[in-house]
Amino acid sequence: MSTTDIEAGKRSTLARLLREPFLHFTLIGAAIFAFALWRGDGAAEVGENQIILSNSDLDQLVIGWRAQGLPEPNAEQFQRLVDSRIREEVLYREAVAMGLDQDDTIVKRRMAQKMNFLAEDLTTLMEPSEGDLQEWFDSHQRDFAFPPRVDFRHLYFSLDRHHEKTREAAASALVKAQDLAVDSPEATALGEPFMFKDSYVSRTPEQLAKEFGGKFAKAIFELKPGIWTGPIESGYGWHLIFIESINPGRIPAFDEVKSEVRTQWETRQRAEFKEEAYRVMRDKYEVILPDQPADSSTTDEG
Repeated sequence: MSTTDIEAGKRSTLARLLREPFLHFTLIGAAIFAFALWRGDGAAEVGENQIILSNSDLDQLVIGWRAQGLPEPNAEQFQRLVDSRIREEVLYREAVAMGLDQDDTIVKRRMAQKMNFLAEDLTTLMEPSEGDLQEWFDSHQRDFAFPPRVDFRHLYFSLDRHHEKTREAAASALVKAQDLAVDSPEATALGEPFMFKDSYVSRTPEQLAKEFGGKFAKAIFELKPGIWTGPIESGYGWHLIFIESINPGRIPAFDEVKSEVRTQWETRQRAEFKEEAYRVMRDKYEVILPDQPADSSTTDEG
């Protein structure tokens, strides 16, 4: 067998091992254990009746004290913090020894929550390369697209005033508006007072949909700039629109949104890691549910 064949065989074996769920679980378990030791969370248990507080534990007590907006604890206050921490650990261990943690919904939820937190902590250790982020951006460009924006003025025509003839009133005013300067008092007088603004700057389709309705937002971006157009209907009535400028949406360059790309990459990696860790752990268990009672509606009667 040639050296090339041997190397190919090694790579094939390694590829199979990396796909094994057991190896995934082993690696995740080792990572969780190592990370817990590295963090030094909680009291380190050396013997059944020993409670050892590390320097990290003592630092956390002081940090928690300061987080309340309090000054540095004096010797007496610090000792009370330590005594309180020891008391908590003693009561916790005795409660566990008595089985008080068994079948306790609150305890179960808290432990599950801590496992989720631990998984999130582990994902913070994953540092994406420039290539990772570039690859993510290339495959999710639409998520980072800059939306189109529009600047416009409008003349408003109220349904309360014109009723079923509101659109007709707006169309009649449009003819007159064409011969007037867009910002002239005469043009403004053609419309009616609007409860919000007479002009809007840098509005996206999403923003306009929230303010005026989706139909209005869609129509705005289809209008020609530089002239009065309409009438356009909104949830308030009818409008004549003067588009001052439209900035079309675009896909930004990677460097423009690199920080947002990293945030999205980390969020997805965190979710995938937690899901994979849970899947590996879940595969260890067989879940047995009670037999479902027969549907009474399908039972023959008589």
